[in-house]
Amino acid sequence: MTHQNRIQSTIERARDGTPLRDPRRVEPKYSLPRAYGHFRDLLKDKEETSHVFKIFEALPSRSFMPRVRALTLSEQGEQLRADEPFLPPILDDHEALRRLPKGSVAQAYCDFMEREGLSAAGLVAEADKLGRPKYGDLVEWFGYRSRDTHDLMHILTGYGRDGLGEQCVLLFTHGQSPSHGHLLIGYAGALNIKQSVKSKAPVYRACRQAQRTGAACPPLVGISIRELLAKGLEQVRAELNIPEPHWYRECHRIWREEGIDPYDLLAKDQEPNQAKAA
Repeated sequence: MTHQNRIQSTIERARDGTPLRDPRRVEPKYSLPRAYGHFRDLLKDKEETSHVFKIFEALPSRSFMPRVRALTLSEQGEQLRADEPFLPPILDDHEALRRLPKGSVAQAYCDFMEREGLSAAGLVAEADKLGRPKYGDLVEWFGYRSRDTHDLMHILTGYGRDGLGEQCVLLFTHGQSPSHGHLLIGYAGALNIKQSVKSKAPVYRACRQAQRTGAACPPLVGISIRELLAKGLEQVRAELNIPEPHWYRECHRIWREEGIDPYDLLAKDQEPNQAKAA
């Protein structure tokens, strides 16, 4: 962001007076070595999601502020902030979500989160571990909303929480909101899978399909999540141009044929083709 743009962003405000960008915000500095260091730490413990946030901080996207401005200062953005100021309380109210129709996005979301032992509040807690200051500006609202729709992306795309599934969701997200952080984690993670697991599984094809799907899908950050949750899952996938993740499913099929557990790809006791050998 240029000095002039930075000054302009502090002047721009929503109708209720909320600033686009608080002038106290420190402009992030691009550092690929710092991002890669956090990526290596993430490979050691993929559940330590604080490294993901640090990677994105080290690789700021030039298109981020234009996207924030386009949504938050629009009529649609104003309406979303009024109706959905903060998503976690909505997403974690499973009692209310369970009252929505069978086959809805809400039902699939609750099934997924309960099965995986996850919550939207848990993701917030991981981000809060970084101790970053809070500004209450439109950048913050946009960033929170982008973060809090992550698990919904798993539901809508059909990608699981296995190693490849997480890479695919990140690359789907890159298609929605391009950043070097998504590319680094997504494709470096795919490379790690290819190098660690000797297999014929088309890992890169799965990743490229995910990225293309994200680019073809309207950005979820600008969609009413309340309305989306109430709709049928298959209806939403059709409306948002989200196809069946064919190459991801094909990877799982091949891995299982080779005796490899897709949800434990890096298990040391796994050997390709062990199932056939048995």
